[in-house]
Amino acid sequence: MAAMRTSWLFLPVAFLMFTAQAGNLKPSSQNFSWTAQNQPLTAVQQAEEALEQLRAEAEEGIKHTLVSQVEAWNHGQLEGYMQGYWHSPDLTFFSGGSVTKGWEPTLQRYRQRYQGQGKEMGQLDFQDLNIELLGRKAAVVTGKWRLTMSNGTTPHGLFTLIVKKMPAGWRIVHDHTSAAE
Repeated sequence: MAAMRTSWLFLPVAFLMFTAQAGNLKPSSQNFSWTAQNQPLTAVQQAEEALEQLRAEAEEGIKHTLVSQVEAWNHGQLEGYMQGYWHSPDLTFFSGGSVTKGWEPTLQRYRQRYQGQGKEMGQLDFQDLNIELLGRKAAVVTGKWRLTMSNGTTPHGLFTLIVKKMPAGWRIVHDHTSAAE
């Protein structure tokens, strides 16, 4: 009989302890699970922080590649400009209704167009860059290009780039550039 009275006293105490602990629980809208009040969702936050860091590093690396290209171009260093491209026969460059395939043919196209007799490279500027990550090692970059020539003309247009992270950094694997009419 004494054992029975003890168990009856234990049940209300256990119930009160459980409800007191349950009162400190609230639903989390971030992952639809329960978390203790004032306790951060460290796993979710860590994943979000890691994703944001990955995005920031990718954008920084891609912008570094493009800024390096602009600097090389503006110093008349076409080979330096081409370092932003994937050095491969599989590189593709679309412009003016034509397709150029390969790093060497793309370099030759630039040489003929901007370093041939009576030609000039002008000063290059990229504007309105938008970087959209497709994954950890790939992105699409869109923007505007503008050349300022010594005679004051400013040829310009749009571009879409597919870039990939490679051992040497972010490189353009496909370039589709159009000139404004």
